[in-house]
Amino acid sequence: MTNESNIKARRTKALNTPSPLGADAVRDLSGELNALLADILALYLKTKNFHWHMSGPYFRDYHLLLDEQANQIYATVDPIAERVRKLGGTTMRSLGHAKRLQRLLDNDADYVTPDDMLAELREDNLQLAAYMRATHELCEEHGDVATASVLENWIDEAENRVWFLFETSRHA
Repeated sequence: MTNESNIKARRTKALNTPSPLGADAVRDLSGELNALLADILALYLKTKNFHWHMSGPYFRDYHLLLDEQANQIYATVDPIAERVRKLGGTTMRSLGHAKRLQRLLDNDADYVTPDDMLAELREDNLQLAAYMRATHELCEEHGDVATASVLENWIDEAENRVWFLFETSRHA
């Protein structure tokens, strides 16, 4: 074994957390959870972007709603990354890695109307809930009840955000 491969083997072994789920489950679940983590980071940043750039007659209400939702989204980041580690996988290590895994679209527009902001975030949260359901199914396939359990709460939170964004965007 060359010195370079010996170093790489030592570095990898140090992160080899024991898991009762097996190598295939660790690989599949870690991959799916990392993609979910990338989407959550993207949604968090988009929600904060819209929070920072909100304008119009409902500024205060929308600004506060999006700040509250961003905080709720961000609260899932560490638990997801730690689930990956508890399962025996490794998490993403950079924004570049997150960008490669991200499925939700960014919004870099100079100006977005408040109605379009709410609609886009509503659709993103719907899509995030769908990704979480798919991850939940994968958890069931591999017998990962712990991850499935926390996903159920996060799905409910995403659906709650969808509901609030929908009701907030309705016009009298």
